[in-house]
Amino acid sequence: MQIGRLLPGFSAPQKQITLSLRDNWRQFALLVTLNLFVGGMIGMERSILPALAEAEFGITSKTAVVSFIATFGLAKAVTNLLAGNLAQRFTRRRILISGWLLAIPVPLILIWAPSWEWVIGANVLLGINQGLTWSMTVNMKMDLVGPRWRGVALGFNEAAGYMSLAAVAFLTGVIAEAYGLRPEPFYLGIGISATALAFSVLLIRDTAPYLALENASRSATTLVPLSLRRAFADA
Repeated sequence: MQIGRLLPGFSAPQKQITLSLRDNWRQFALLVTLNLFVGGMIGMERSILPALAEAEFGITSKTAVVSFIATFGLAKAVTNLLAGNLAQRFTRRRILISGWLLAIPVPLILIWAPSWEWVIGANVLLGINQGLTWSMTVNMKMDLVGPRWRGVALGFNEAAGYMSLAAVAFLTGVIAEAYGLRPEPFYLGIGISATALAFSVLLIRDTAPYLALENASRSATTLVPLSLRRAFADA
């Protein structure tokens, strides 16, 4: 019992659960905090990589420089498309933890990358990380609060993520100006990814019981899971 209080990730939710912000504010706040780490991972590289491309890899073409954004966006888009089905199969918490496991190598690759292709590869991993973690944090918040507070959950999610992105981008720029483009700015990414992984494992509960409670209040016709093919066919 004591371990459950200290480390919520290893405890089951209370027997009587409700869908509300008031009753679930602790887990909600933890998920908002976790989304600060999600945004911070993007901010870590946004102010550094364009300068790194030219200074260390001799890349001056704007098209080549922004290729890291294109690969990141493509990887995130595909992952976002698949994240819902993955969460339904493996649970939201497991997908969240998997996303943070994929983030661990990203700053290390950026520190030691011998060529621009390695940077592109790191951004593919980062895109997958963002697709999994950003999707799961917003969905888990919505699970906790139910339909009434769903818009509030989304607002907190987006605000926390993008505020952190801006703050970390500024901070890494300051670090780069003081110490250089590599490796110091990416130490922040190591700290963010490791902390977020521990945070997800130790403190975050799965929200499947809350989702089940909401689904139980709906008619049976709304509970049939759809494949991606069926969803597009019915659209």
